[in-house]
Amino acid sequence: MSSLPSSPAPRSPAPRMRVKPEVMSPVGGWPQLHAAVEAGADAVFFGLDHGFQARAKVGFQPEELPEIMRALHVRGVKGFVTFNTLVFDRELHEAEHQLLHLARSGVDAIIVQDWGAAQLAHAVCPDLPIHGSTQMSITSAEGAELARRFGATRVVLGRELSLQDIGRIAANTDMELETFVHGALCVSYSGQCFSSEAWGGRSANRGQCAQACRLPYDLLVDGEQKDLGDARYLLSPGDLYALHQVPELVALGVSCLKIEGRYKDAEYVALTTAAYRQAVDEAWEGLPLSVTAQQEQDIAQVYSRGLAPHFMGGTNHQTVVRGRAPRHRGLKVGVVTEVTQKGVRVELEGVPLHPGDGLVFDAADWRDPFEKEEGGFLYEIFTRQGRADEAASGEVELRFGQNAVKGRRIAPGDWVWRTSDPTLSARVKPLLDSADPLHTRPVQAHFVGVLGQAPALTLTDEAGRSATVYGDSPLSAARNRALDDLQLFDQLGKLGGTPYHLAGLSSELVGETFLPVSALNALRREAVAALSELRGQAPERQVQPALNGLLTVSAAPESVGEGVPRLHVLVRTPEQLEAATELRPDSITLDYLELYGLKPSVTRVQEAGIEVRVASPRILKPSEQNIQKFLLSLGAGLLVRSGGLLEGLQDTPGLPELSGDFSLNAANVLSARALLDLGLTRLNPGLDLNAAQVRELAGLVGPDRIEATVYAHLPVFHTEHCVFCRFLSDGTDYTNCGHPCESHRLALRDHKGQTHPVMADVGCRNTVFEGRAQSAAKHLQGWQDAGLRDFRLEFVHEDAAGVRLVISAFREFLAGRLGAPQLEEQLAQVASPDAPAGQGVTEGSLFVPGDFGALPQLQLIVS
Repeated sequence: MSSLPSSPAPRSPAPRMRVKPEVMSPVGGWPQLHAAVEAGADAVFFGLDHGFQARAKVGFQPEELPEIMRALHVRGVKGFVTFNTLVFDRELHEAEHQLLHLARSGVDAIIVQDWGAAQLAHAVCPDLPIHGSTQMSITSAEGAELARRFGATRVVLGRELSLQDIGRIAANTDMELETFVHGALCVSYSGQCFSSEAWGGRSANRGQCAQACRLPYDLLVDGEQKDLGDARYLLSPGDLYALHQVPELVALGVSCLKIEGRYKDAEYVALTTAAYRQAVDEAWEGLPLSVTAQQEQDIAQVYSRGLAPHFMGGTNHQTVVRGRAPRHRGLKVGVVTEVTQKGVRVELEGVPLHPGDGLVFDAADWRDPFEKEEGGFLYEIFTRQGRADEAASGEVELRFGQNAVKGRRIAPGDWVWRTSDPTLSARVKPLLDSADPLHTRPVQAHFVGVLGQAPALTLTDEAGRSATVYGDSPLSAARNRALDDLQLFDQLGKLGGTPYHLAGLSSELVGETFLPVSALNALRREAVAALSELRGQAPERQVQPALNGLLTVSAAPESVGEGVPRLHVLVRTPEQLEAATELRPDSITLDYLELYGLKPSVTRVQEAGIEVRVASPRILKPSEQNIQKFLLSLGAGLLVRSGGLLEGLQDTPGLPELSGDFSLNAANVLSARALLDLGLTRLNPGLDLNAAQVRELAGLVGPDRIEATVYAHLPVFHTEHCVFCRFLSDGTDYTNCGHPCESHRLALRDHKGQTHPVMADVGCRNTVFEGRAQSAAKHLQGWQDAGLRDFRLEFVHEDAAGVRLVISAFREFLAGRLGAPQLEEQLAQVASPDAPAGQGVTEGSLFVPGDFGALPQLQLIVS
């Protein structure tokens, strides 16, 4: 099997070249594509139906792709195709088929999450640029360098990074950097959200996000429900809006500014693209931002959950999640002061209202979040002077159509939002309905006119591509006015209806010549057509199937045979550690909130004669790289959870034993092999795999290289946003929050009554865990039959008694003294502080669907 390139030589990056960033727009269909192009996008990103893309509900048909790329290239726009989901072993042949089609269709780059898919794409077409998706969870220069190993030339950085973080990354890698500047924020780090997998049987890493972060939750503090007031949607962030940060991003050398929103409509795409196009152009020229207040209002009006720079401007946990609502709000226009017999009195706050506007009344501080909101289209406005066609300030009475709004469901203090504005459509209409191209590309014209020879016209585009055409007959002598540059510029500049504008003209005129205007116009049209044909051609690339080569091995992986099963226990509290130490598992992994309390616990385990590991954080930012040195100083094995950390450990002398965790998202044999080749002894498969896929992966890489989790609470959200800081303090971050995470226990309660514990890590990042433990009891015998011998038990909120019960029960099963049903019965009895009666266990993501066998099992090729 082919391996990855060796570790890049240590680099001291040269100063980053100043580049004008691309403006990249989201495209979910043809209307959005048209809007993006006319509004001035440099690039668009989109997916294909039935493709490996993270927005499964939108996309083009694969057969449309060549025409899409041709049309984009004629307009000078790049097309990036999303291939940004995890790919399973049984899908690798289909993935190769699609990659071949993408490369041959001329896509400018693919956006990839899966390490193995990136490796495969690079082998299929070395000339096809690969962009590491934000779902690679890249938050450091080391993370970017890891993506380079897999063929990436650009990485999309995590949306949780500040401008300072981005600057530090830019200073330490010469990889192209892309960052989101606008649109929805996931509360969880992209690629690290397993809520859909845990609660919906679908996967965000497979393009099927169930948006569990947009649901309301109760907050339990030390077992008691906390009154959240109007902030019941405590995991639903506002939307990113970094228009005013564009000059700083340009100065940092970021290569691409990305607008989120492939589910959004064409109006959203047009307005956001136009604004960021303007901001980039002005920043590049050193001019101040001239976007108007009306433009900014339109951007908020077309779609907004509340716009702000959020993490890009620095951490403030009080503002990232406001929590009043999870959906589009538009513009806040005022507050209800009174409900009258005929309407609703509102104190307006400066946003103009007109009859026909759509309004909603936001009663978040008193109404059940599952109840329908009240709202409708505005019929009449009354000020103190009488009926008005417009009002923006002061107290007014708003009236609606008969029975359109129920006054009894509105109360003084409710917020009023304008969710739709009919006048906005008129302002954005030119970008959506223009028959002729609006955003054109510059061309240089060169005309050669020699008396007695056929005229020649060359058009050269901004990329240096040239098309030359010739007249049908030689130039004749002029009888009156001879052909000159003024006439040439006048006629050749008539490029209306084309995607070009004339930026410059040069000529070689020999003799006093004459050319009819009709002939010159025909020459211009022919040159335009020739240039467009040239621009629309797909690039020549070396494309060949490569999967069989990557699957070829000198010998099949050996089975472990009748080895003794080993239990590896992960604990998160000293109480759990003491209970685990008593039962002497094969290893203990320490995953503590406070890293600097680790050393005594490491010593405690070592003195007991038990193998010990420490778990790294899942995310490491540029300012947190010293954590690597600290972890290595402990003299313990290391459970590697961060791709950036894995890269940072390469070529480090004297390394302890390294194991890779689920967060590396190894979903297929290519990913697993490549990660293991970077120095990992064993690998915990990605949480998106079902039990059969875990078994098959073990057969492909060798069962001794897999550590399978048999008991754990799925980490459903892993978020930069700190719930402790937001709701248990008035602080903005760890410097002034008082560290309530060290003295309080938090849990979320969902609409089904299930409680889910929340824990903080050393970086103040929060993990929300599924309250029910996921058990592999139904599959454990099958895993053993496949040769798996290393099994992990993970604890979150279990007390010492729970730890003892779980370890003992699995030991009894592995010894053959307990059946799977009895094992599950015992596991279901484990209590937690917020669920004393227990919440049972779940098969969770290990469930094997009935149609799993529809695709053939992947086989290695033994040479």
